[in-house]
Amino acid sequence: MKNIVLVKNYTSKLDVYETQLAIKLCKDTFESLLAKELDLMRVTAPLFVDPKTGLNDNLSGKEDAVSFKLPSNKDLEIVQSLAKWKRYALNKYNADGIYTDMNAIRMHEDLDNIHSVYVDQWDWEKRIANEDRTIEYLKDIVSKIYDVLKTTQNIIHDKFPALNNILPDKIHFITSNELEDLYPNLTRKEREYEITKKYGAVFLMCIGNKLKDGESHDGRASDYDDWNLNGDLLVYYELLDIALELSSMGIRVNKESLLAQLKEKKEEYKLTLPYHQSIINNTLPLTIGGGIGQSRICMYLLNKAHIGEVQVSYWDKEDIELFKSHNISLL
Repeated sequence: MKNIVLVKNYTSKLDVYETQLAIKLCKDTFESLLAKELDLMRVTAPLFVDPKTGLNDNLSGKEDAVSFKLPSNKDLEIVQSLAKWKRYALNKYNADGIYTDMNAIRMHEDLDNIHSVYVDQWDWEKRIANEDRTIEYLKDIVSKIYDVLKTTQNIIHDKFPALNNILPDKIHFITSNELEDLYPNLTRKEREYEITKKYGAVFLMCIGNKLKDGESHDGRASDYDDWNLNGDLLVYYELLDIALELSSMGIRVNKESLLAQLKEKKEEYKLTLPYHQSIINNTLPLTIGGGIGQSRICMYLLNKAHIGEVQVSYWDKEDIELFKSHNISLL
């Protein structure tokens, strides 16, 4: 574990028992407020999918999904996210908006304070009209989610007054191109750090298209977010002195943006898959959606130094000993 940050003189503000109570309060509160604010219905979700459907998420395109074989010799994949499945489910259930618990295994993660092999997030999706496919609509949804986060923070801190992260009143919006212009000589992660430390909370928009150096700000799949209408929600986490990504979301591709983005990434072969055909033939609704990290929100609001303090995952024996020596109590 090369990128671990060991906080000097760290002591958790909550013991293990209080931590479990706070995790439940945090998750219950955020989930109920999110559902109310965005008018979402809770649904159940798959843990695995048939790779031939095209429903699994390729993330940046470099990560292989964990797969297994049934006795019938059928191959299945553990989901990496539910970005595509949600759009299909929204149509199937004839719902205006849905959310679910997404649990995944990402075996290629570089483990550190905020990354784990186990991923848990709220995945949500909402129908929109064609006229809603705008930056203004995206910003409005982001602001509503940010208000839910602030309200959850206040409720958690009322119950556990020792906790002290304070989110700014408003979230700052900026595109990846504008961020590049501000900090042309910094790396992508350094740019995120500087802007997030300056404003406290940032929504970094338009991720996927090439910047001036010919590369995108960060990797994005070609077939779910419209790269002109997406972004990441970042907060400055003083305890670790980092820009912490809590959510990635966006207005989903329509026929035109799907074709353009598949061409850009030379992935036109995906057009034969059922999911992609549904978009081309306009049989899936236009939507906006995203994923919101459950453990990361708990980690931030509970002032924890490591994600293993709010979720159960796998860590090497030597790492466990290292954490213990720095007062990090893994669950």
